[in-house]
Amino acid sequence: MPSTLVIHGPNLNMLGQRERRIYGLTTLTELNAALSAAALGLNWEIEIMQSNSEGEIVTAIQDALGSHDCIIINPGAYTHYSIAIRDAIAACGVPTIEVHLTNIYQREEFRHKSVVAPVSVGQVSGFGPYGYIMALNAANQLLGATANTQS
Repeated sequence: MPSTLVIHGPNLNMLGQRERRIYGLTTLTELNAALSAAALGLNWEIEIMQSNSEGEIVTAIQDALGSHDCIIINPGAYTHYSIAIRDAIAACGVPTIEVHLTNIYQREEFRHKSVVAPVSVGQVSGFGPYGYIMALNAANQLLGATANTQS
């Protein structure tokens, strides 16, 4: 059974309370429940974590090697400057999909640059909480395609 690690970065624990006009009303608990249900429907194992700490996120990425087939990450503000998270993704080699609730390219100029994107297999941006489900479906397709080419 394939396995994914979902990492929610800084301030995502505040979903449903934080800047509702931008991030919506869905709480992190609701988002995680939807992700867990989607994973169950795809017959995937899922581990979900949230951290406001860059070091904890780096460690989780490193620990994914050998225990998860895919990482889905919303690095939050770390997207734009965390070389440590970028390097951890590159070093571990686990296929990673970057997710953002908002379209970062329609927002402030400083949000337009992602240091994580070049080491990710793809990015989902601007679809709210559904973006995580899209990423999980993409991972399922990606790993299904990988499994088919290795047969």
